Amino acid sequence: MTREATVLRETAETRIEVAVNLDGTGRVEASTGIGFFDHMLAAFGRHGRFDLAVSVEGDLEVDGHHSVEDTGIVIGQALAQALGDKAGIERFGTAFVPMDEALVMAALDISGRGQLHWEVDVPFGMVGDFDTQLAREFFIALATNAGITLHVRQMAGDNVHHIFEAAFKACGRALRQAVAIDASLGGEVPSTKGTL
Repeated sequence: MTREATVLRETAETRIEVAVNLDGTGRVEASTGIGFFDHMLAAFGRHGRFDLAVSVEGDLEVDGHHSVEDTGIVIGQALAQALGDKAGIERFGTAFVPMDEALVMAALDISGRGQLHWEVDVPFGMVGDFDTQLAREFFIALATNAGITLHVRQMAGDNVHHIFEAAFKACGRALRQAVAIDASLGGEVPSTKGTL
């Protein structure tokens, strides 16, 4: 069984293509036009141990909002497609990631009910070429379109780069746990309802 998907989304504002392989090795190729965002996506895929290819053409002459949010949409859709009926998956994942003075926890449930609960306190501004307001927008779009209930909570931290990097790594690691196959399930969907 291959757990791979490729999704292309084109609008008047962006053209985004994403390929994901849940059973990869953490190889990431990200070209979004936003250097810091590429760095975060690399951390996300590397620590999630899934292969991720992201190509974005966006209206960066406006700002990074559409590019970042729409990338979250397309990665979420690709994850949902790659997961298929979610048979045999662990379903839940949790990770705490320290990044120097920062500590961030991510916990998720591949529930089919996409939602984000975000408790990350960073000031408005820029980190590199990335608007700090956009991290939350990315994870809202990702969780909603992947059908994941996602909690991201900052436990400590002052440096915005460290906080965001810990968040992306923690989400990757939590997702890695959740998509893992539990052989003891015998291919069943891990829900009393029989579906997710």
